[in-house]
Amino acid sequence: MDYSDKIASVIGELGYKSIVVKYGGAAMKDEKLTNHMVQNLILLHKLGLKCIVVHGGGPNINIWLQKLDIKPIFKEGIRITDPITMEIVRMVLIGQVNKDLVALLNKYHANAVGLSGHDSNLIVAEPVDHQSDNCVGNVHSINTEILKLFIDNHYLPVIAPIGVSTEGRSYNINADLVAGAIAKYIEADALIMLTDTPGILEDSNDKSTLLDNLTTSEVCNLIDTGVIYGGMLPKVRSCLNALNNGVSVAKIIDGRIANSLIWSLTNDNSIGTSIHN
Repeated sequence: MDYSDKIASVIGELGYKSIVVKYGGAAMKDEKLTNHMVQNLILLHKLGLKCIVVHGGGPNINIWLQKLDIKPIFKEGIRITDPITMEIVRMVLIGQVNKDLVALLNKYHANAVGLSGHDSNLIVAEPVDHQSDNCVGNVHSINTEILKLFIDNHYLPVIAPIGVSTEGRSYNINADLVAGAIAKYIEADALIMLTDTPGILEDSNDKSTLLDNLTTSEVCNLIDTGVIYGGMLPKVRSCLNALNNGVSVAKIIDGRIANSLIWSLTNDNSIGTSIHN
């Protein structure tokens, strides 16, 4: 039995048919890690797993903001986006990051297709507030019909987290929240978040305090007590949203580790944090 047969056997035993992967952080900045992630995705896709990728692009956005002398601002891990910044976010996420990732996947015949919320109203957004100078949004709804059309015909959707309102206005939505919403709406078996941390840590300064297996109630308690905070909050809230709406498992894994995507599926609790009901 070769490597791919072993992976297929494990995934078959788990009963996974569809996964949503949030791709961001270090895995996007390191060429070797990017190639590992791409090869992992291609293998899973070729084995028949229906995969959807939602990508971030924060570092790329920050590079362009720096070039234009605009200081990025975050609140609870969410980027604050004014109209000028929104134009840069659209340009970078849709025009650069999305197309580069799609091109790399298709270099290996992955049948990847690049999308954003504008395409067939894939991500209908609503504003987090009603201030005219704030282009940060939340997910109102997902067009599952277009996604299922692609994945049922063996395409691999790669999604930039830009939503569009019913009035046609663009909104920057945190990629973690988009990934969780898509997992919820398509009733995925698993949601996997690639991050720059080992997972959820009891002490954020001590990687040996990794909490590898948590229930949703335990996660809520960690939020209430301040153990989970900052940039981890949108990831965890996204996982909770998915798990409370039919997704079987959510995993927050270390994207800095080569082949972490495959490892997270084939080695239960050996990498990152698994969250379940």
